[in-house]
Order: sequence, then C-alpha cells, then structure tokens
Amino acid sequence: MIRELISMYAPSYPKTLVYMLQNTEYKTKPYILWIVRTKDFSTVMRRKTFQSTRSAVLLLRALQIGILIQIIIGLVFMYLGIWHDLVGGVAFGAAIVVSYPLVWPVLLVIPLEIGKALISEPMKKQSIETSKTHFSGTKAIKIAVVGSYGKTTMKELLSTVLSEGLNVAATPANKNVSSSHAKFAKKLKGNEDVLIIEYGEGAPGDVKRFTDITKPTHAVITGVAPAHLDEYKTIEAAAKDIFSVKDAVPSDNLFINGDSNDAKPFIPNKAVVFDHHQALGWKTSDIKVTIDGLKFTMKKGKSTLKLKSGLIGSHHVGFLAFVAALGLQLGLTEDQVVAGIAKTTPFEHRMQPYKLAGAWIIDDTYNGNLEGLIAGTTLLKDLPGKRKLYVTPGLVGQGKETERVHIAAGKHIAEANPDIVILMKNSVTKYIETGLKQGNYKGKVEIKDDPLEFYTNLSHFVAHDDLVVMQNDWTDNYA
Repeated sequence: MIRELISMYAPSYPKTLVYMLQNTEYKTKPYILWIVRTKDFSTVMRRKTFQSTRSAVLLLRALQIGILIQIIIGLVFMYLGIWHDLVGGVAFGAAIVVSYPLVWPVLLVIPLEIGKALISEPMKKQSIETSKTHFSGTKAIKIAVVGSYGKTTMKELLSTVLSEGLNVAATPANKNVSSSHAKFAKKLKGNEDVLIIEYGEGAPGDVKRFTDITKPTHAVITGVAPAHLDEYKTIEAAAKDIFSVKDAVPSDNLFINGDSNDAKPFIPNKAVVFDHHQALGWKTSDIKVTIDGLKFTMKKGKSTLKLKSGLIGSHHVGFLAFVAALGLQLGLTEDQVVAGIAKTTPFEHRMQPYKLAGAWIIDDTYNGNLEGLIAGTTLLKDLPGKRKLYVTPGLVGQGKETERVHIAAGKHIAEANPDIVILMKNSVTKYIETGLKQGNYKGKVEIKDDPLEFYTNLSHFVAHDDLVVMQNDWTDNYA
C-alpha cells in the first residue's frame, strides 16, 4: 500500500502518465480505464519504454510545469496560513499539494478532447468527405483488403507483385482507418492502375463505413479469427462486419481465404475461394519451407510456375498463390509474376527471421490472433533446431473468448513440442498453462515477470543453433 502511494509522487510519475497516453494512442477511454485499475505506477512500464516524440516531450514538459505550479500554489497557501493567519490556509494548501496525482491524469486529457472536438474532428470529417470524391472519380481497380488477420501482409504482397506490370498505390504501413484512407486519397496522382486499401475494422459498422467511402471494385477477405472481441463481443459479430464488404463488390470479385476455418460458415455461394491447395484455377504443390523462405509450384492446364518467396512458413502459400493468380488475371505475364513473388520478403515483426548469438529468432511479435499463433507453432515444428523455444505473452482483445482461446493456444504450443516454453506473466498465463497440460506437454515452462528485461537480454538466454519463435505483443495497458 505504501509503495503504491509513493509511486504516485515519484519523479517518474508524469512520464508514466504520458507513456500511458502514448500506449493507448491518445484515446481517452482506454487511458482512463488504465489509470483507474493501476495501483502501483512504478510497475507500468514493464514491456516498453517512453518514446521521446516531439508531441510526447511537449506534453510531458507541460505536465511537469503544471504539477510544479500546483505545488507552488499549495505551498503559498500553507505559507499564508502559517505566517499570516489565513484561516484554513494550511489545510487547503496541503490538499492542493497532495492532490496533484489525482488531478493531473484527468487534466491531461481535457485539452486533447477539446482539441479533438474543435479542431481535429471537424477537419477529419471534411477530409473524409473530400476523399469520397477522389475514390469515386478514379478509374483504377480498387482492392479492399479486410479480415481479422493478415491484412497488411496481403496488401504488401499485392503491391509488390502487381507493381511488376501495373502502376500500383497502396495505403502505407498499417494505416487503415477512414482518416488514413483520406490522406492516402489526397496523395493519388490519378494515373494509377490499381489501388490497394487496407481496412482496419475494430468495431461494428467499420467495414460498411469504409466501403461507402472508398467504393472498392474488388475485395479480399484474409480470414476471421477471435480479435477485437472487446468491441465486437462475439466472433460472429466480427465476421458479419468483415463480410459486409460482399455488398460492395461483384461476387466474382470477392476473394476469400478458405484456409480460415472461422470464415467458412460465412462464405457466400458465388464468392471465389482460395487456399494453400488452389487459387483461381491454379493448383499448388511441392511446398518446401526453410529458414530462408519457401518454394512451391503452381499448375493450370499446360502452364507451370515455379515460385520462390523470402517469406517463411507454409501458411503463406495460400496468400502467395492467390496474389500470383490474380496478377495473371489482371494482365501480368508469368515472368512478371515469378519476379514479383521472388521480391516478397518478411515484414517487420511478422515472421521475421534474424540471427542472435548463433541462434535463429523468428520475430512474430506484431499483435496477433489464434490463427497466427497456429502458424507460428506449425513453423516451429517444421523447421530444424538443436533446441526449440517458444515465447509468448498471449493474445489481447479476446473478450469473453479469452479463456477458450488461450487454452486452445496452449494445446497448439504443446503439439509443436518445443523444448522450452517461455510465458510472460499476466492474466492469461494460467489459461495457456491449462492448455499445455491438456495437450500433455512434457517440456520445460518458464514464466517471466519482467518481459522487457527478458527481451533485452535474449542473447544471454539462447545458444548456438537454437530456434526461437516469439509471438504476439502484450502492451502495458493490458493486465
């Protein structure tokens, strides 16, 4: 109790508050909820560190000055009470001084909310309205990429391969909401052949709103999995939102990843389904997975394509095959498709391999889901390693599915049979342990209390020829 109280008066307290805002993307509701449930503010920064961006530093300095002014005002009242007999001055001044940890977490977001209401939101709405004209006016093919997972990967693959023969523009990084779409539209030159627009659904109605703005001609559904269930509540609600894109495009331009089991109940009769066996009439075979990438063959009639990609993991075959087949459908030559696939490489924190102290590390720490976890454990099983380690904190945003999903995760980890499983201690650790037991896992389980320390000192934990798969991210605003 004393330590928790002291943490609110520590010199690091202002930085902690700004850090909490940073990690909730300056959104008031999750920030306030995090403040309310935090008891010891000295333990908040456990997984990441404060990022000294210009806006964050300015906010921190303003907060520090504000706290200092409040303390000075309190001391002045105490002075007046002691030396000038101001009635209640000491008590009032002391209350002002000691209350700053309770006052400033709220005061910090008031100017942000005022700024949003008076400036940023009206500007954002105007920008979005203007973007509708840009999207409606273009003659380019517009491909919407939507799903619970794999969106950025699919978008980047499409962009890389189609750019071999077409003028392609794609939304950058994971900028995938209406305001980002508007900024993307503003930069278009008008001579593009293909636009690729990632949809970052996060709450019911998002996809319908995105389609109304961007007017897609084609759509790719990458899959459905338990994700954002704190907003959608059920996987069925998430799937309903994702599949609402079908109302915006012709059925023969709606492409769905058939490798996604949770998507299957929602697939319309006339939709085009692809998976790791086939894509748009092309059959895949001879799949070979190594730490350097994967190879596979595609055949259709008398045509044969031998493809090589820098991506690792057999779960990528379905996406790659679809992109190759769509490229051919849109007019690329076979040589262009082969060259485009050869240029595909792992994306940052998404099945990204690197060497560390003689060990191979597979970094898949971008926010994940159960489908991604299954892909990671399958890769761990498929690749060689003198000693195999699997590292995860678990999955966020699973809502009422949290227990079921993490028990299932534990079973999949057990099936991969790593030598060591490293878990980051949090509210879902017990469920993963249950899944490991139910999966009859016989290896070693280690639970880390300090994730940042573990990741920082990973080189001291691994040995030569180890294979380590690290999956998913668990930000500090999740308990």
